[in-house]
Amino acid sequence: MSSPIAGISPASIRTIEPLLTGGAQASAGGGSSAFSDLFEQAVNRVNDYQRTADGAVERFLTGEDEDLHRVAMATQQAEVSFELFLQMKNKVIQAYQEMMRLQV
Repeated sequence: MSSPIAGISPASIRTIEPLLTGGAQASAGGGSSAFSDLFEQAVNRVNDYQRTADGAVERFLTGEDEDLHRVAMATQQAEVSFELFLQMKNKVIQAYQEMMRLQV
C-alpha cells in the first residue's frame, strides 16, 4: 500500500547544476575553494534543520501552538538530513582513500 507524498513538489527539489558550475569556478590561489563552501553550506543546512526540530519539540512540550505531526516531520527531516550528510561524508572519505591508494 503506497501513499502519495504531497509535501514534495518539483519546485522544492534543488538541482545539482549550480553545484557543478560553482565547482568549475574554484579559485586556484588564496581564498576558499568551492568544495569547502559546499561543505560548510551542507553543515549549516543540517544544523538549521536540527535547530528547527529542537525548537518544534520545545514548543510542543511547553504547550505552545505546535501540532504533533509538524514536530514529527521536523524531527524526521533533521534525522534524514543528518543521515544523508553522513553518507555523503563517508563517500568523500572513501574517494579520498581510493585516490591515496593509487600509484603514480
